[in-house]
Amino acid sequence: MSKRKAPQESLNEGITDFLTELANYEKNVNRAIHKYNAYRKAASTISKYPQKIKSGTEAKKLEGVGAKIAEKIDEFLQTGTLRKLEKIRNDDTSSSINFLTRVTGIGPAAARKFFDEGVKTLEDLKNIEHKLNHHQQIGLRYFEEFEKRIPRAEMQKMEVLIMKELEKVDPEYIGTICGSYRRGAESSGDIDILLTHPDFTSESEKQPKLINAVVEHFESIGFVTDTQSKGDTKFMGVCQVQRNDEDEDEEEYLHRRIDIRIIPKDQYYCGVLYFTGSDIFNKNMRTHALEKGFTLNEYTVRPLGVTGVAGEPLMVDSERDIFEYIHYRYREPKDRSE
Repeated sequence: MSKRKAPQESLNEGITDFLTELANYEKNVNRAIHKYNAYRKAASTISKYPQKIKSGTEAKKLEGVGAKIAEKIDEFLQTGTLRKLEKIRNDDTSSSINFLTRVTGIGPAAARKFFDEGVKTLEDLKNIEHKLNHHQQIGLRYFEEFEKRIPRAEMQKMEVLIMKELEKVDPEYIGTICGSYRRGAESSGDIDILLTHPDFTSESEKQPKLINAVVEHFESIGFVTDTQSKGDTKFMGVCQVQRNDEDEDEEEYLHRRIDIRIIPKDQYYCGVLYFTGSDIFNKNMRTHALEKGFTLNEYTVRPLGVTGVAGEPLMVDSERDIFEYIHYRYREPKDRSE
């Protein structure tokens, strides 16, 4: 969900850092999602490699590391830098567009448009605040706070609060905090809540009151502080843990990005699987499902007939059901980071 990734803690931190920087450049400036995914996959594989990489040839033996990336690794190991990256960093267009996309609500297209109008820095954005949409204005207002990652202890505090307050709204709500937090990450970029309720199924009408009731309650206790956008099934906004008497010694908690989605009960566990990630794990799982004769997405798992047409969605009451249907070894969320 977040544009910020957890810092890589590995023996090959320099390599994973430059691959991640190249990935963001391809996504934000060139809009080349294929290259973005390739760099991301290589970075993910290398971050888990248990030894210090000594050459591109060694790296090339790893999954997702092709000849071109191996060449870049050689250059980096030999010179401590990368010509391509230096060029990107020194290029006004690339660095400005990359920076602008860090503001919540500004995607690559909007960033390029702003850049073409002479907007390059945070100060420039503040000068044209009246031209920004509501979502972007909030991204600008809380820019410094959103840039800071959320420590796991604070995420846990929010999870306890969210589950306790959901119970007050209606004990029948089911909620899961997804994203890298569920995979055990030490810090997160934002908080991503997936909800369902027995009254909401894929057969029923949309019920905006279900998400509205939750958001309104969170606003009433001061947890949700701002709304960026709100639809029938999705809320995007800002939250902040309120200090209590026990927190006297602590500084005030920062404002954090929060997404809340409500999805039909019969699609909930496919959604939880998808939004837990990682994106590379999801991709591998979808590929495996196809090999076994199923199609899997964030909504359903369905068998493919001999003609390749998907049948009716299979009944899913837990994440484990999905793994069993497609004959895939169950992996705990903490083991899904690749």
